[in-house]
Amino acid sequence: MSWRPSANFLIFNLFLITSAVLIVGRPGLLFAEGTRTWEQSKYEDFVKGTPHGVAISSVGYLELAPEFKLLASTPSSAVWATAVGPNGEVYAATGAPARVYRISAGVQPVAIFQPQELQVQALVVDKNGVLYAATNPDGKVYKIERSGAASGSTTDGTNSGSGKKSGTAAASTGEWKSSVFFDPKTKYIWALAFDKTGALYVATGDHGEIFRVTATGEHSLFFKSDEPHIRTMAFDAQGNLIAGSDGSGLIYRISPKGDGFVLYSAPKREITTLTLDDAGNIYVAAAGEKRSGGNAGAVTVVVPKDTQSPGPPVPSAGGSGPPESTVTVNSSGSGVPGGSEIYKIAPDGSPLRLWSSRDDLAYALAFDVKGHLLAGTGNQGEVFEIRKRDDYAELIKAGANQVTAFAKAPSGALYASTSNLGKIFILSEAPDAEGSYESDVFDAHVFSKWGRAEFRGRGNVELFARSGNVDNPDRNWSVWKKVDLEKDSTLAIPAARFAQWKAILHPGATAPRVDSVMLNYLPKNVAPEFDDISVNVGTRFQTPPRPPNLEAGQRFEPQPNSVRDRQSIGVKWNVHDENDDQMVYSVFYRGDGQSRWLLLKDDISEKFYSFDASLLPDGGYTIKIAASDGPSHSPQDALHSERESDRFEVDTTPPQIEDLKASVQGNSVHVQFRAADGFSPIKRAEYSMDAGDWHFIEPVGQLSDAKSENYDFSLPLTSEATEHVVVVRAYDRFDNMNAAKTVVGR
Repeated sequence: MSWRPSANFLIFNLFLITSAVLIVGRPGLLFAEGTRTWEQSKYEDFVKGTPHGVAISSVGYLELAPEFKLLASTPSSAVWATAVGPNGEVYAATGAPARVYRISAGVQPVAIFQPQELQVQALVVDKNGVLYAATNPDGKVYKIERSGAASGSTTDGTNSGSGKKSGTAAASTGEWKSSVFFDPKTKYIWALAFDKTGALYVATGDHGEIFRVTATGEHSLFFKSDEPHIRTMAFDAQGNLIAGSDGSGLIYRISPKGDGFVLYSAPKREITTLTLDDAGNIYVAAAGEKRSGGNAGAVTVVVPKDTQSPGPPVPSAGGSGPPESTVTVNSSGSGVPGGSEIYKIAPDGSPLRLWSSRDDLAYALAFDVKGHLLAGTGNQGEVFEIRKRDDYAELIKAGANQVTAFAKAPSGALYASTSNLGKIFILSEAPDAEGSYESDVFDAHVFSKWGRAEFRGRGNVELFARSGNVDNPDRNWSVWKKVDLEKDSTLAIPAARFAQWKAILHPGATAPRVDSVMLNYLPKNVAPEFDDISVNVGTRFQTPPRPPNLEAGQRFEPQPNSVRDRQSIGVKWNVHDENDDQMVYSVFYRGDGQSRWLLLKDDISEKFYSFDASLLPDGGYTIKIAASDGPSHSPQDALHSERESDRFEVDTTPPQIEDLKASVQGNSVHVQFRAADGFSPIKRAEYSMDAGDWHFIEPVGQLSDAKSENYDFSLPLTSEATEHVVVVRAYDRFDNMNAAKTVVGR
């Protein structure tokens, strides 16, 4: 058997039938029948939208975020650290270009220090208002303090003299002078911290050393680790120095005498930042894959490109290389291999993972006035509030790539610094005066009628909706229409393919909150469409077993297993339906020259069917598949479509062997016979004498291309037997075979 395709596609009829096949539906759809719903009530749903002054909880709700206002924009690309003076003055350490700025509300930042290195990485201020700034690379610690009018100072802040000072700059009130306070003779300085006595501790890179420097400039090696970098540090209430490393992700507790103890070996490579609460808990952020060997690998931070200040390259997560033009977390700028995590280390030393992300890198940790842990992250410039294990809220999107530092601000607020762009914001303790949230655009895939909204929440929340027929709302969508949540919650928006909702949250006696928004809609029904039909003669399709763990709301669409079977015919088809409706199918056939379609099988839920080839007499045929979305619609609304297969041929009947004759003529046997088939040409014939091998024989005229072929041939006698058995067999074009024999004597 075989089949003969031809390019012949026609349209035909179908009647409505029901079925219960399961198939995975589109997101947001449980079943495809009738009215459908689009609901957003999970963190994964809400993060797709656009918040303005709205926080997104990982538990799955929206609420007002703290007020977040811009304090100042610096000319630099990155703000790495901020410090607040004894009188509340704000200073920022930046890179690209490397500067220390004095920040005042309402005026442009004033550069008070301009070194030759690429960046100012760390910054602290003592109780007298004297600044200490650490630079990278070829790290040094500079002392920056006010002076009288400095001779040799130019209006742009650079030093025109030939002294050893790295640079000076004019402030808006008075002058500032700088000098090298400490040179550790190492490549990098990552962090600075004061102890209770006023001694300055300097965390360095390349050799993982921490130095102690007294107020008079006397220095000593305080602690030497076997890690390449000490990245961050802070003092606890007992005067111990808590430090985090890059290389093996270690957290050290170092006594005032310099004795180190590893409190925790994080699952990550690098400790990016840490902080402590009043109860003695240590909070640590870590990032990167932990490689074997530990000390191999470079720090995560990449310094922005500084076109004004010369200096050597600074390492990135992928190794050393030229300075980058943006602050990223690896060479691709798309995250950190291995992700980022935040841990809590209790006073007894027990660790607990609080938060993790594959995409966000935690650069800074701090506590707000309510004692909530905040994490500044990149590369989407977000601030998260970490409440407890795996319970957090996305508070702020800063409009920059990274939130790199926090510092205490007056009245319980925090200064939040960003990189790319280099800005400083005030993060208030009070909620914003008003917040808004726009959902992502929902695609119903077909033209749809929009019904009612279902809202769950509390407080003063206004809900709006709009619709359109292109995926971009800015391209002539309808205007926002308010949804009357007190009345019938009808969506007064035009029927269209796309829709979007917006919530506006107003503060009040009850804090506003959005738990869930659901829109009801009815897609316009469209007929299913066929992609292809294939007929496989000699193939049988088997249905695979149903998966045991199939989830609710899913339909099972099996892919058939094909088995070679000469006595079967298998038919497969592909159909798609824009409404994602449940489908039911019927299979028809029609022979050559016939006008009426005959039903083979109806009420089929799979997209394949096999049947016995012997049901069809030898001849040429066409299969027709009829598809209906009747299971998902009432009878008057159901639609259907049809499609025909290419023509194929069926031949299950073997040819006949007629008039077989054999006679001995001298030393040979003369054989004659005719092979005839009712449908297809004779393909070949063979003979065997006395149970010998089969041998090919040609028909009279040599060409075998007719339904009937004559054969006339002679066989030499090679034995002295008095009786011989001659067997012949013939095959038609579909390899159906028949045989016959005759006995001949001398």
